[in-house]
Amino acid sequence: MTDEKAWDARYQESTRIWSGNPNVVLVAEVSDLPPGRALDLGCGEGADAVWLAARGWQVTAADISTVALARAAGHAADAGVTIDWQHHNLEKTFPEGEFDLVSAQFLHNWEEFDREQILRRAAAAVAPGGILLIEGHMDHGPFPHHEHEVRFPTPDEVIAALDLGGGWQVLRSDVHPREQTGPDGNRAVRTDSTVKLRRG
Repeated sequence: MTDEKAWDARYQESTRIWSGNPNVVLVAEVSDLPPGRALDLGCGEGADAVWLAARGWQVTAADISTVALARAAGHAADAGVTIDWQHHNLEKTFPEGEFDLVSAQFLHNWEEFDREQILRRAAAAVAPGGILLIEGHMDHGPFPHHEHEVRFPTPDEVIAALDLGGGWQVLRSDVHPREQTGPDGNRAVRTDSTVKLRRG
């Protein structure tokens, strides 16, 4: 099964996979930024993209799953916002242009994939003065492990793998706990990581 088919199957399991709320770190780190052009990588059902667009951002949102993108477009229509939804396998194709904000929220996969390459392309898409915001997991939390163990890099490892060179400012690089509801409906705590960088 290809990654695209696997993600389509995942989204077809339910009419809504995610909460429908924007990611809490995105809200905390972006609320004070002036709206500009934003790129949402791995947008899923579109909650982050819709939240950004409702606050005046011109949003391009990309995902590997056409099922997710169709669902996201419906949510955007319900919210009365316009978003450029794009279908990409980010290992192979990538949205064009420069952006004032590039957001990669929990860009993980249960199969092997080149996350580092994708994040380097994300950094290259940040306009001068713009922000790169990367949120990741540090553990599986309340969710069962998949057949292929996913290794979650630390914030320092994420930054090192970006191979940025000069001209970037680290605004945030840390790990932090977050409450999440598991598949059994119970609340649990997992650890996430945040990297926030500004391009000079």
